[in-house]
Formats: sequence, C-alpha cells, structure tokens
Amino acid sequence: MLKRPTPKYAPKAEMNVVPYIDVMLVLLVIFMVTAPLLVQGVKLDLPKVAAKALPTDTKKTILTLSVVSDGNYYWNVGSEVDIKLRSDQAVTLDDMVAKIERIKQQHSDLLFFIRGDKSTDYLSVIKAIAALQQAGINDVGLITESPDV
Repeated sequence: MLKRPTPKYAPKAEMNVVPYIDVMLVLLVIFMVTAPLLVQGVKLDLPKVAAKALPTDTKKTILTLSVVSDGNYYWNVGSEVDIKLRSDQAVTLDDMVAKIERIKQQHSDLLFFIRGDKSTDYLSVIKAIAALQQAGINDVGLITESPDV
C-alpha cells in the first residue's frame, strides 16, 4: 500500500501557547513595577529625618496608627490590608483603645508605630501615644521619611 503524500504546510492540531506566555510575562512585569508604589493607609506627608531603618524581617504583627493633619486617626494591622483590622474612616481614641485591646488578645507579638503628618500638631500625636499607653502599649515607634526621598 502506498502512503498518501502529505502537503508540506498541513495544519497542525496543537495550540500555540507562545502568545499566552508573552502576555503573562508582560503582566508580571507590570505587577512588579506597580507593587512597590502601592502604599497602604492614609496619604501623609511624613517629616524627613535621618534615622536608622526599621528591620523588615520581623515575624511580629505591625499595627500602624496614622495621625492626619486635621487631627483624625486611622489605623491598620499588618503589612497586608485586612478589612476587619483597619479603619477606612476616622476613629476616636476611645474606640481605638478598645480595638487594640481586642487585637492584643489575638496577636501577642505586636509592634506599634505612629505615622504623623508633618503638619499635624504635636498634641494629636501625644494624645495617640497616651491612648496607646492606656491600652497597655509602652513601646511605640515613630515613622518618618529619609531626607533624600
């Protein structure tokens, strides 16, 4: 029996995945470029001070309290934004103390930081520190930007 000759450019029954890989790599590059630009929390103009950088390899849960220039307070827990553990709306210091006491029961390894806008009055930041002390927090860090930023 003789075989039929197959045409040189016969259609193949396989899917070409090269375009899908190209699109995936472009999306990966886009996400890698935009991810560092995403800042969680409230937009603040932090004071610029030369200070030692905080360790980033900590296993502790981070609670950040933001003090805005109009005297309002916002906060979030951890580096990942959790809707249940952050405030999108301004909170009072009394509400914040109650929530911090509940969070302390869930997470025993907390680090506390305050991000104060550079135009925030000193009294608002001191009230925040006093509220944290009322919640049983004695070690609080202040977040600033380096002068060359």
